[in-house]
Amino acid sequence: MRRIIATLLAIFLTVPAQPAFAYLEFGTRVNGRQVTLKWAQTPVRYFVNSRSAIPGVSVDDFQTAVGRAFAQWQAVPTSAIAYQFAGLTAGLPGEEDGLSTLGFRNRPELDRVLASTNFLVDISSGALLESDIFFNSSFSWSTAPAGELGRFDLESIALHEIGHLSGLGHSALGETELREGGGRRVLGSEAVMFPIAFGAGTIAGRTLKADDIAGISDLYPDGDFTASTGSISGTVTKDGQPIFGAHIVAFDPATGSMVATFSLNAQGQFSINGLSPGPHVVRVEPLDDAEIDSFFDASLAVDIDFKVSFLDRLVVVAAGGDRGGVTANVSHK
Repeated sequence: MRRIIATLLAIFLTVPAQPAFAYLEFGTRVNGRQVTLKWAQTPVRYFVNSRSAIPGVSVDDFQTAVGRAFAQWQAVPTSAIAYQFAGLTAGLPGEEDGLSTLGFRNRPELDRVLASTNFLVDISSGALLESDIFFNSSFSWSTAPAGELGRFDLESIALHEIGHLSGLGHSALGETELREGGGRRVLGSEAVMFPIAFGAGTIAGRTLKADDIAGISDLYPDGDFTASTGSISGTVTKDGQPIFGAHIVAFDPATGSMVATFSLNAQGQFSINGLSPGPHVVRVEPLDDAEIDSFFDASLAVDIDFKVSFLDRLVVVAAGGDRGGVTANVSHK
């Protein structure tokens, strides 16, 4: 049996995307158990729609830009993911044809959705069978090396969406401010997988960050990833009670890198994987730089009524091990 998880994840201009799970992996229920959505075999073969040409972007431009984005994910040294361009197709992204297709579609009614990824899943095993990405041609796009004023950078948005195609959800490692008239403006981001895009004209989203690298390596580890990195795990509490949906960040002062996750159950438990060995600063903060439903279903009770807090000591991560038992206590605002 197969089913579509339609328009599961999108990258937005000024408003949040649909539900996802931090940098952590997607999952689906299969025979009563939770299964991580990922590709069972690599390389992942992808196609480009042969009509993906708009003013300023030819089919060759499109293919080259998304090829660079795929190559960047494949080049992560601690990940075994690989991709292969399989050719052009007349099929459109979003069609259930067994091909993972990237291309433009004109969707003016989605006036804040720059691009979106959907999946075809084998619900007997949870394996990904097909994943399509459409880029909204109602916006102006560019593949210029330095970007173009007033046009969105195709390579940057493709890099984000390919993370979804590979099985990654959103990261909350970003800072925003509210825009007059609604929505949010991105001030900075430490993850390509942050759900709100930089504005038109910038190429700031073309480079993977530590959080992205940890996520893809956790999904598709190479032989050295588990042995060369470590993790921090524990619980988040407020007034002695566990809280769900707290954002936990591990900062490495030696490299300046940040990797994050959430407390993802009613017991307030969390685990941050893919950390470099050595001391880390642990920060706990409410999810307040994107709308909650960018990350969690609206029916879930995510607690954001607490102050940003730091663990009162450095947490030392050992290669190949987990620094467990960490308890982070936060207080009301």
